Amino acid sequence: MLSLLSPLLPVIPVNSAVYFLTLPFLIVGLLFLITALFKWLWNITIPKLLPIREITYWEAFRLLIIAWILFGGFQWFF
Repeated sequence: MLSLLSPLLPVIPVNSAVYFLTLPFLIVGLLFLITALFKWLWNITIPKLLPIREITYWEAFRLLIIAWILFGGFQWFF
């Protein structure tokens, strides 16, 4: 299956400077996108179920970091 898609995927050498410069920006952008999605899902669900107020963007970010630490986010590094 991957061989069928390989002509469609861009070829980026691992040692390319572009790869190492754009990868951190893609990771940070994905983190901000996931945080915004989490905040939106929280704010449309939890306040309707429980007497809890809506959360801000940075509160959602901190909750994601706490969940990452508690539920094994460091296993990628060890």
